[in-house]
Amino acid sequence: MSGGANTPVHQGISRRALLRGSAALGAVGVAAAVGAWQWSVDSPADRLHLTSRARLPEPFTVPLTMPPVLAPVARDDTTDYYRIVQRAADVEVLPGYSTPIWGYNGVFPGPTIVSNRERRTVVTHRNELPVPVVVHLHGGHVPEESDGYPTDLLYPVGGSGGMADRTGMAGMAMHPDAAAHTMIGERDYTYPAGQPAATLWYHDHRMDFTGPAVWRGLAGFHLVTDAAEQRLGLPTGARELPLLLADRAFDARGEFDYPAVDSTLLPTPGVRGKFGRGVLGDVVLVNGRPWPAHRVATARYRLRLLNGSNARVYRLRFDRRGGSVPIVQIGSDGGLLARPQELREVTIAPGERYDVIVDFGECAVGDQVTVYNDLGAGTTTRVLRFDVTERVPDTSVIPHRLTDFETLTRAAAVTTRRFTFRQGDAGGMRGWVINGRAYDPGTPIARPTLGDVEVWQLSTDLDHPIHLHLNQFQVLTRDGRTPSAADRGWKDTLYLTATGTAEIAVRFTDHAGRFVLHCHNLEHEDMAIMATFTTVGGGR
Repeated sequence: MSGGANTPVHQGISRRALLRGSAALGAVGVAAAVGAWQWSVDSPADRLHLTSRARLPEPFTVPLTMPPVLAPVARDDTTDYYRIVQRAADVEVLPGYSTPIWGYNGVFPGPTIVSNRERRTVVTHRNELPVPVVVHLHGGHVPEESDGYPTDLLYPVGGSGGMADRTGMAGMAMHPDAAAHTMIGERDYTYPAGQPAATLWYHDHRMDFTGPAVWRGLAGFHLVTDAAEQRLGLPTGARELPLLLADRAFDARGEFDYPAVDSTLLPTPGVRGKFGRGVLGDVVLVNGRPWPAHRVATARYRLRLLNGSNARVYRLRFDRRGGSVPIVQIGSDGGLLARPQELREVTIAPGERYDVIVDFGECAVGDQVTVYNDLGAGTTTRVLRFDVTERVPDTSVIPHRLTDFETLTRAAAVTTRRFTFRQGDAGGMRGWVINGRAYDPGTPIARPTLGDVEVWQLSTDLDHPIHLHLNQFQVLTRDGRTPSAADRGWKDTLYLTATGTAEIAVRFTDHAGRFVLHCHNLEHEDMAIMATFTTVGGGR
């Protein structure tokens, strides 16, 4: 069977076959993964990271590279059309080794898509991998059918090959239209115009297998720009650097090492041993390069920082001659701040983005600015280094006002909802629950009305970066107090430490349908710390 664009899977697989494989799985995933899911918060072994067995380069001996920018395959009056093939490839990550990856267009990170706010973007994904995939535009304000719901599978070209009974999809039987949401071969993802300029990213989002798929390379930048941002005079061109941070570990052959229960990533999800708390590597990659160095001039640089790690949290500090270099934050997950603000360090959890300016103008030629991770240990304390190699004039500016910014207030909220992220009984096994409920794709945990402002109270019993789909939010309080400066702006991912609490104000708009909130520690996500919410009603 050959697959075509947007071919519904039920044309090649009966609905009975689709549902039979998932009906026995229950609402929280595959029972075969129970052993991998059970772990103890108190066990010190949970804090271990994987140790690479390959020969690692000395830090700052590998040059930084930029992901390729993808050109549209077609354009019309309203829309730019792109095409991406998801396929296996061999690339050099560590010097002297060939590392097999799963990549968007066979590269890691995937190619960068740059969208204009005034134009619609359509991305056709073709799946030439040996497993189903789901594409999520993280931070995207998009309709349900293009959001990348975890069970909206795109099967490989040529048909499922029986995968419908082997992919471990949790809860598909609870959606009468599950088959209609599943495709074979190719799928169009449509991203409407209108979203503000922001640093977004796209990555795999398949139920139960997001962690190992992203670890193997399925992640890339999607930048949205607009005329107002372009008029600000911010650094651009070679002085605008998208930087994807991701830790990895390597086996003796230089291949990515991941403790998957099933290396085929088909029937059985989960991780081995004590990595249920999150998989950590001992090599810090920036744009797929280990501890790279980058040559800069005496000018301002715009760094679009993205934590694309599975579980690692970074606290980034820029150091020159033992002194801290200021970081000026201009944007958050959902776009520009109202005004720039100076930070001494940036704590960035999986899924978060920080748009910052670093000024090398006061450096001398020959200076080195090292980016440290103050939450790391051993090999993960260093991230990358900037080497100042030339003196140049700089005409870029950091305006005192960046954008018009609407503030969501508690007084405007029509309701308050509480969401607790805890360990608990997840369908007869010890796992993750939200509000005491195991993940059930068929039963929404909330039904917000489009256009209404709501306050959501979030609390945790362990470190969780919490991510909402569809719309960004604003942080009202953190641990009962005024939020930190780094919480300002439009957020879609918020890092809460153990026993942490936060109140956020959110307003969902435009798109009715089913979406999810979940932890963006990818191993936690694969252990079903997720819930569906359904947006209903009018909109604006």
